[in-house]
Amino acid sequence: MGRIEQCKEKFNELFGVDPVTNEGNDPEFMRILQRFIFGEVCYTGDLDNNVRELVTIVVLTVNQTLPQLKSHTKAALNVGCTPVEIREAIYQCAPFIGFPKTLNAITIMNEVFSENNIALPLENQQTIKDDERYAEGLKIQEPIYGTEILDKYSYLPDEYAKAIPMFLTELGFGDFATRGGMDGTLRELLILVALSALGGADLQIYSHAIGAIKVGNSKETIICALLHAMPYMGFPRMLNALNAIKPVIKD
Repeated sequence: MGRIEQCKEKFNELFGVDPVTNEGNDPEFMRILQRFIFGEVCYTGDLDNNVRELVTIVVLTVNQTLPQLKSHTKAALNVGCTPVEIREAIYQCAPFIGFPKTLNAITIMNEVFSENNIALPLENQQTIKDDERYAEGLKIQEPIYGTEILDKYSYLPDEYAKAIPMFLTELGFGDFATRGGMDGTLRELLILVALSALGGADLQIYSHAIGAIKVGNSKETIICALLHAMPYMGFPRMLNALNAIKPVIKD
């Protein structure tokens, strides 16, 4: 199949309708967009539709492109992502983009769930007690990242030198990484995508590329995820991310 036929096939899989031919006010732009994303990028690499849509949802959440997030939340359900998987992908963006932007994305997500008669709230995925956040978070963090943050910010005044690594462990790992609904391999891949979409986070991208491989992602999976994210975040951010992880990929 050529890219026009592939675009039609993939677009129907995701959205249940045919892509644009001459409809709307900007059919030329939409043809360029749809044929590139759904006729070419979606057929490059071996990620399945589920992972691709979760990657897309993360980028759209980071960038706060909420109308498109609504469309791709629907598409994620169409290709078999569970509501819990979608929720976890969005929830764990919070440590990287902040709570207000994450809440914006959650609002859109819940609109789609309600429109599809999915009962809210979804089932609870918390697996630890509140006073276990630090200890349980550290169990996940240390084998992957060691004491990197604690060591790097030891120059701060004592209160902050303790608080910053503690908060990172408790929030990023204790509150989110311990949750059910998504395995650690996929979580780390989506975190890497989120950091890449955010921009200006090359050091964190490098660290999380190493982490993503440690928990079971292949180098090809990482490259494919960044390529799939590219139409939604732009070439510069994809290339910046690839440059940041070049030593990891070449090793």
